[in-house]
Amino acid sequence: MLRLKSRPLYIPTIARSSRGRPTNAPPGFIHPCRPIVAQRPPSGPGWVHELKHDGYRLQIHVRDGRVRLYTMNGNDWTKRYPRIVEEAARLRAPLIIDAEVVHLSADGVPDFDTLHSRTADDNAVALAFDLLLSGEDIRRQPLVERKTALKWVLRKAREGIQYVEHAEGHGDKLFAAVCNLGLEGIVSKRLTSAYKSGPSKVWIKVKNPKSSAARRAKDGTF
Repeated sequence: MLRLKSRPLYIPTIARSSRGRPTNAPPGFIHPCRPIVAQRPPSGPGWVHELKHDGYRLQIHVRDGRVRLYTMNGNDWTKRYPRIVEEAARLRAPLIIDAEVVHLSADGVPDFDTLHSRTADDNAVALAFDLLLSGEDIRRQPLVERKTALKWVLRKAREGIQYVEHAEGHGDKLFAAVCNLGLEGIVSKRLTSAYKSGPSKVWIKVKNPKSSAARRAKDGTF
């Protein structure tokens, strides 16, 4: 009987600095702000709450008539999502938008399995939730001002890039509704917060433990 020798699985590694940031990121790339995880959303004034969509983090760069799409590790995915590139090219540059790329089902719900399978890359859309650069670097401006600017930037955008709305107050009620719908969770953010790369205590992610995203994390699968 012929026996085949198995080869070890090659998993590419990402070079990182002492702070955990990729060191081989492209020029102009901004290391994303990452929420910390909590069991429940924060209460009290000064917080806004957004839906956490089940997809991949995406940074959209528009400059000098060119569009680039980067993952949260700085990998170039520009060729992967032509619909997002086409929409971004219509926006006034220079811009850097923080977003999540998703595939929306016929019911408007993110379908991660289809997104991950890459069978419908042409239909993927970006759900934009922050603006880092608009003519100039605006990361030090409060979140509420950055989101106002983002909504203005996307005021004439089509479905390829969509603005993520937020709710003020009652994060617990929004999270309960998200769980009832089987969605991934919510992200709560301080209205007055600046945008800082790396883990941030003013961005708090609360996961729905019964969502498909939570099951994938538990099983160690996509």
